[in-house]
Amino acid sequence: MVNRNTEIEKMQHAPYDVCIIGAGASGAGCALDAALRGLRVLLIDRGDFSGETSSKSTKLIHGGVRYLEQAFKNLDFGQLRQVRHGLEERHLLLANAPHLSRPLGLITPVFSWVEGLYFSIGLKLYGLFASSNDNLPASKWLNKKSAQTLIPTLSEKMHSAVLYYDGQLDDARFAFALAQSASEAGATIINYLEVIDFQKDPKGKIIGATLADKLSGDTVHTTVRAKVFLNCTGPFADHIRVLANAATESRIRPSKGVHAVLPFDVLNSQYALLIPKTPDGRVVFAIPFHQQVLLGTTDELYSDLEKEPVLEAKEVDFLLETLAPYLSRKVHKEEIAAGFGGIRPLITAGKKQTKGLLRDHEVEVDETSGLFSLLGGKWTTYRIMARDAVDAVCRHLGHQVACNTENQPLSGAEGYHPEDWEKIKVQTGLDEDICRHLSQNYGSRASLVIALMKDDPQFNCRLSNHFPFIAAEVVYAARYEMCCTIRDFLARRVRLEILNWEAAKQSAATVAQLLAGELHWDNEKKEMEVINYRNLLDQLIAKSK
Repeated sequence: MVNRNTEIEKMQHAPYDVCIIGAGASGAGCALDAALRGLRVLLIDRGDFSGETSSKSTKLIHGGVRYLEQAFKNLDFGQLRQVRHGLEERHLLLANAPHLSRPLGLITPVFSWVEGLYFSIGLKLYGLFASSNDNLPASKWLNKKSAQTLIPTLSEKMHSAVLYYDGQLDDARFAFALAQSASEAGATIINYLEVIDFQKDPKGKIIGATLADKLSGDTVHTTVRAKVFLNCTGPFADHIRVLANAATESRIRPSKGVHAVLPFDVLNSQYALLIPKTPDGRVVFAIPFHQQVLLGTTDELYSDLEKEPVLEAKEVDFLLETLAPYLSRKVHKEEIAAGFGGIRPLITAGKKQTKGLLRDHEVEVDETSGLFSLLGGKWTTYRIMARDAVDAVCRHLGHQVACNTENQPLSGAEGYHPEDWEKIKVQTGLDEDICRHLSQNYGSRASLVIALMKDDPQFNCRLSNHFPFIAAEVVYAARYEMCCTIRDFLARRVRLEILNWEAAKQSAATVAQLLAGELHWDNEKKEMEVINYRNLLDQLIAKSK
């Protein structure tokens, strides 16, 4: 259980071994790893936990079937290493947070027996790279009837399909579980705290940072001291690197990817669809998520990092055109319920390297300033990335303690069982979809949300008629999960914003009312928060049309 004011007070009185900048998957993963090794850790972010890339992924736990294909075609052993890393880690993400992750069957339709043979062999190879501890089912080549039994809306023109398994996670909740677990291991974690300057010793090495509280205004500054500063800001890493050393070269090539959200009946299945061919050489997924379908992703260079990447009309057209040949019915633009964009932190080669682009991660140490930076990577390999970064920090500090996150359950995983929703239903009498949501969103911590309902029966009311999110969750998020804004709650503590824009708009006033009582907003601030959030959603809707 974390409270922002308490954490800020703690920060002002505690010296730190390492200050981690950026609280997405890699930063939160580093915070947990470092705290478990006994280091004094501060984790900060200029926005919310996983407020950027880490909450805007395709929600897959995977090695990357496209990377495997390219690795063999191009003899690119770097991509092969990335596939191996992802598949080695897949079973750990599924095991360490079973409430937030689960196996997912993916079906790849093919239109000839030659295609079927090609993908069947490829996915058999993909399975061979998996960890020996992995217990997901092996891939299968299915006839057309069997494939249509699993996804009833598949095209009649298909010849057959290949079924394989990867994992799925709720990315924003998983990232917060990492941060919360780090807090419970002794780390200080604070959102909306931005590094605006570094302090250095006479030799030019960083010894401290000036922080701006983004909630109180940029004029509220504080200074933190740490032996090491670790940059985990993903696509924004170059900004911190230049702040530490103005002469440093850029290393990040930002790449934008978007997802559109469609009704569940587009697939009418709990299985996902993998589209293996697109004009830009990517694969596209249609994936069931919270009883909707995520369709994505795209890949294009993105240069304006000050602007939030959003789903745009041309991208909607591309995704729907890519999907069309694989389904028996046409999906119309008007069916888009929501969408989101994210930025991948791809790495360009350094001066001593010959490759133009690195798909895997790298731990960089700037010799001039002493800044450590964790660059690149992807969600599935967050734990390996964190291990490598914290290993480097420990070597620098002379702290000889090995990584022990491999079998570390995350907050909510302790004592969790998939059938726990049934106990919640007996205990509360709530509808099944709400009980399932509470169990999966909070795991064993769902009891704390349920306890709030006893304080006020109105807390069990739905925020939106067609979704399982309830009022008690807003209060819980404000008290125990550092939820500071309407968007923190609707986009990340629950996922309503990325599921349905109109439902999020309609829920905003209720969420604001509940947050106001917890965060001591006056009426003017409460009303302004609602207006600003609804305006933001209106802009997202307009961009997608």
